Amino acid sequence: MTVIVRDLRPDVPADTEGFARVRRLALPYILFTPESVRHMAVHVHPDARYRPLVAEEDGEVIGTAQVHLVPDGPEPGQGCLNVYVRPDRTGRGAGRLLVRVAEEYLAEQGATRLFAWALDAAPNRAFAERRGYRRGRCARFLRLDLANGTLPPPPEAPPGVELRTGADFADDPRPLFELDAETMRDEPSDVSNEFTNYEAWLAETWRHPLLDRELTTVAVVDGRPAAFTVAYTDGGTRYSTAMTGTARAHRGRGLAKLAKVHGLHRARAAGVTEAFTGNDTGNGPMIAINKWLGYEECAAEVRYVRELD
Repeated sequence: MTVIVRDLRPDVPADTEGFARVRRLALPYILFTPESVRHMAVHVHPDARYRPLVAEEDGEVIGTAQVHLVPDGPEPGQGCLNVYVRPDRTGRGAGRLLVRVAEEYLAEQGATRLFAWALDAAPNRAFAERRGYRRGRCARFLRLDLANGTLPPPPEAPPGVELRTGADFADDPRPLFELDAETMRDEPSDVSNEFTNYEAWLAETWRHPLLDRELTTVAVVDGRPAAFTVAYTDGGTRYSTAMTGTARAHRGRGLAKLAKVHGLHRARAAGVTEAFTGNDTGNGPMIAINKWLGYEECAAEVRYVRELD
């Protein structure tokens, strides 16, 4: 049996379904669907030079890689590769081949520093470190049982604050783009990243097939979005927080907490039974909010970094 690595074919259902299946098995705390896999392949910012790869064995997709440059970052030469193999198909060389092809491609594109996530487990850490990657920051995956757990009661919005949905901005989503861009700049990360291109944001983010505009919750002050929690759903009973943040001028008022708890209550009322989110270990305010909401840690990842010679 021979493992080969090739480009994902976004218009071939077997490829997008296989990619999504690998990611669901390796990362059950992140939402992936064939539609979201295809969307990323087609709509990621062209300057990212995005190249999704699959490892195939006897016609079956057993491994995947998302490979790209950081297009909007202030630091040039940053590249990312996120490699995952089906847990029941490890030991066949798929991960090694995916990393080699990804690194060669990023070097050709001018990358000088590579970033990769690895699950915080001994085999995954060893795999990264054998290839010259050094350990960086850590992030936690969190799960909330909406079917059987207890949510805190949703507080009333304070005077001057109105709660709306993402769908309310369908005619003009630019205010949400501006809030997303501001909060992204302050999100803890090893990779410097910014949103500067509104049209690219519309294509990649606003039209993302997992984005649930009805369950996305926005706290509005003086007619402008001041805080939000962005909801992804898989078309079934699973929900994920894609982003939660507050504009700098409105921080310290509990608006992100307000938006998030109201969003989760609305998600449960819509039939969602399981909610996921993630936290960088340095993001103290959001860690406190998620603990208050009842989220529990279910896994962790480590960011690894490698300098190319």
